[in-house]
Amino acid sequence: MSETSKVIGDKSQVIMHFDLKLADGSAADSTRVNKKPAKLVMGDGSLTPNFEACLLGLSAGDKKSFELAPEDAFGQPNPDNVHHMDKSRFAADMTLEEGMIMAFAQPDGSEVPGIIRSIAGTSVTVDFNHPLAGQTVIFDVEIIDVINA
Repeated sequence: MSETSKVIGDKSQVIMHFDLKLADGSAADSTRVNKKPAKLVMGDGSLTPNFEACLLGLSAGDKKSFELAPEDAFGQPNPDNVHHMDKSRFAADMTLEEGMIMAFAQPDGSEVPGIIRSIAGTSVTVDFNHPLAGQTVIFDVEIIDVINA
């Protein structure tokens, strides 16, 4: 097998470990926690185009670290993504706490995560921005295998 067959291109299937860390070094996400590498096909939407761009040209066995500014990672927080909801919209027996992440059903049936930012009387402030919005992130990757059709 030629070496070029193990290089990541725009349609490659990639098996990799990754660690997503904040600029201060704290862990945000990692495939190593469960010792289960991520599998994805380039262009399938698993990663944003900016994260995919980091992987292009890497080969099986490569280990690399990339620092992405907020605009290249999860964007800046959008104030329009912060909503004030009436407490009656939540189950009566649900204990709401600041910092809690909950899934909210969308009209199309999909779910979107929201972070409870504050609770004041009957008003609950929910932030639907990505939890890492506004953060510079470090994307450490270890390419385990590359499969090109």
